[in-house]
Amino acid sequence: MPTLEIGSRGAAVTRLQKLLKARGFDPGVIDGAFGPGTEAAVLAFQRSEGLLADGIVGPRTAGMLVRKKPGKLASAIDQATPAVVSAMFPHTPLGNIKGNLPHVLAALTKAALHDRVMILMALATIRAETESFEPIAEGRSRYNTSPSGHPFDLYDHRHDLGNRGKPDGERYRGRGYVQLTGRFNYGKYGKVIGLNNTLLAKPELASEPKVAGQLLAAFLQPQELRIKESLAKGDYAGARRIVNGGTHGIDRFTDAFMIGASLIT
Repeated sequence: MPTLEIGSRGAAVTRLQKLLKARGFDPGVIDGAFGPGTEAAVLAFQRSEGLLADGIVGPRTAGMLVRKKPGKLASAIDQATPAVVSAMFPHTPLGNIKGNLPHVLAALTKAALHDRVMILMALATIRAETESFEPIAEGRSRYNTSPSGHPFDLYDHRHDLGNRGKPDGERYRGRGYVQLTGRFNYGKYGKVIGLNNTLLAKPELASEPKVAGQLLAAFLQPQELRIKESLAKGDYAGARRIVNGGTHGIDRFTDAFMIGASLIT
């Protein structure tokens, strides 16, 4: 089934309308014209199945309608070349991109986040967090270190991060492409990427390109639907909040996303 949306017409739309009606989502008259009634039925079906409710029948929606299993989205990995990513990171040395990009793309592919939107989301997130396109360790600032305290003392007793006192603040400071922070998150995401307790014992591994790429994908994967819902509305700030908890770096994020969207189809 081709991609169908408002304005589409023909035999494929007729088939879509019949499938929707058979699944209990009445589109109205079966006439082969994708109008408001069909769109409303598609939206209701998508919400029912936990799909992105955008009213567009792409591979995932069609798969659920036909086989009751979401179809696979087309991969855009091959389009995320160093040249394209360099345009998204205009102030970043090309060597940094060439050295780190393969690890990021490999992790996104393994996590089935290889479609256009999630690739753009991942790359824009990296630019917002670390424009150098290198996984980095958080530096000291007034937000993590008190005027007369030891490094990262303001993190030591952050129970929301799972920290248990000195030296947890410094040991589990932000690292990687998404600035993984806190004992709890090092433990949780270490298990997600198959390192189990190794990341807790060796938190510096989060700054290695391969591991940093895996952590980025692991962080984005469970948020995929929420991220796409925000981006479908053009809500870049909302998508940024899902990852960052705020809008830090939103200008860089938006700039990278928009540039990438014009280059990756």
